[in-house]
Amino acid sequence: MPERNLISRLQQLGKPRIAVLGDLMLDRYVWGDASRVSPEAPVPVVHASREDHRLGGAGNVAANVCGLGAEALCFGVVGDDAAGREVADGLRALGAQAEGLLIDAQRPTIQKIRIMARNQQMLRVDREDARALDPQQQQLLCERLCAAKWDALILSDYGKGILSDEILRRVLAEAQRRGVPSLVDPKHRDLTRYRGATVVTPNRAEAETAAGRALPDLASLAAAGEELRARSQLDALLITLGEEGIYLLRQGEKGLHLPTAARQVYDVTGAGDTVIASLAVGLAAGMDWTDSVRLANAAAGLAVSKVGTTVVGRQELLHHLRAEVLGGKFVAAGEGEELAGALAALTAEGRRVVFTNGCFDILHAGHVRYLREARRLGDALVVGLNDDASVRRLKGPERPINPLHDRVEVLAALECVDLVIAFAEDTPQSLIEQVCPQVLAKGADYAAKGVVGAEFVRSRGGEVQLIDLVPGRSTSAIVERIRDA
Repeated sequence: MPERNLISRLQQLGKPRIAVLGDLMLDRYVWGDASRVSPEAPVPVVHASREDHRLGGAGNVAANVCGLGAEALCFGVVGDDAAGREVADGLRALGAQAEGLLIDAQRPTIQKIRIMARNQQMLRVDREDARALDPQQQQLLCERLCAAKWDALILSDYGKGILSDEILRRVLAEAQRRGVPSLVDPKHRDLTRYRGATVVTPNRAEAETAAGRALPDLASLAAAGEELRARSQLDALLITLGEEGIYLLRQGEKGLHLPTAARQVYDVTGAGDTVIASLAVGLAAGMDWTDSVRLANAAAGLAVSKVGTTVVGRQELLHHLRAEVLGGKFVAAGEGEELAGALAALTAEGRRVVFTNGCFDILHAGHVRYLREARRLGDALVVGLNDDASVRRLKGPERPINPLHDRVEVLAALECVDLVIAFAEDTPQSLIEQVCPQVLAKGADYAAKGVVGAEFVRSRGGEVQLIDLVPGRSTSAIVERIRDA
């Protein structure tokens, strides 16, 4: 299953260093309500109740890079003004490096001010100076970028004067020299100015402008996209299609179309930033093109389901993918907020929670009958599942036979299991105290050994139940029979 593989890749993503060069902005939002029309003109009156600001443009790209757990190195220009300081402070607060920023006292920081009423954008006011940088600024910006260490380069072009032809030529050549991927989010209609980039990521409208014709279906996208890719000497062209998903074209390969992962589209603002950030992190971390595009599409689906420019975090994306694969039945014990929410959902209607735990390495009939019996003791069954490291400590270096994500998927597929929680400790004591079950279930063979967590559960008014095991059914016996055979 592609989504399951993607979960594994995302868990092992590491922390690649991504250089982000482009037009830095500050997005301001004025939130309120509009219940009447102005007597001065036929326009709504918005009664403002609050304001906030977010990183926009290349800043939002950097924010999404950091959200996925990678390291962002930011290069661009801000004004010597309050907005510029907010941009720099916002980047540093995310953990991004802002040493590559130039401060230009003659150039105001770009701002987009959006007036919002009931989550609908009523008006946008732009403050900007889109003139080109002078030669000295261009030289300094290139020097700073070329002196840094990075594993991928993102060029965020909003057409505000930062990415001149000379800067593009120099930094794309540097990425080629290093042998790392370079990705461009374009605003220029002539994609040949990005010649030599690894991939360019226009949306459908931008692709149509570059092609000079409408592209209403996948067949026209494939034909025109391949022309644009070849003419611009790109390794790949990735066209974002809004609610229709995403389309990848690579030299010598059939086009890859992924439908949108969004349940409902609220706002496409900043979705392109999320796509290019996720794609860059995936490629820089060594993921193949298919998984990197799947990662970008899943992240974009989350981004457009929110209002305004937004950051999609790695844990949020993992939870979304797990829900797609496992029906929302899995959470890790270390994810406190997510675990609390999952447990609250189980107990919201006064359900009687049963807890049990184990390695469940090779799931067999004995396991299934045991879990069914445990579920009958209450209204919801929570299974604590040892992670791979703790299984090795308990069972030896050759175990587990099946890795954690496989064991999770099999358990979550059982109708009798309501929630699977992975834990890293040798015993489930801490997890039991978090879950606070009404019933603690364990195999009858633990009558003599003692049941971990029993004292805690009884102290809270709960009960401990021992379940008879099916004779001759065990993972160890299965492993021995396989070895003997």
